[in-house]
Amino acid sequence: MDYTIQLPAQLATHLRALRKAKGLSQAQLGELLGIDQTRVAKIERNPRSISVEQLFKILTTLGVRMVLSP
Repeated sequence: MDYTIQLPAQLATHLRALRKAKGLSQAQLGELLGIDQTRVAKIERNPRSISVEQLFKILTTLGVRMVLSP
């Protein structure tokens, strides 16, 4: 499935959907990332609060590949 992201709010929705599609709770994802559940919740609410490095770590953990296209 492809996700189009043009706004930060869309990233929040997609991150949550990707986590749920993997069958992970926020706590389980946090454990895999080495952060707590409250941080995962904050990221899902406001993805502007993370660095690009953190975003890539989350995507990799979820088994997601990011593709940029013109």
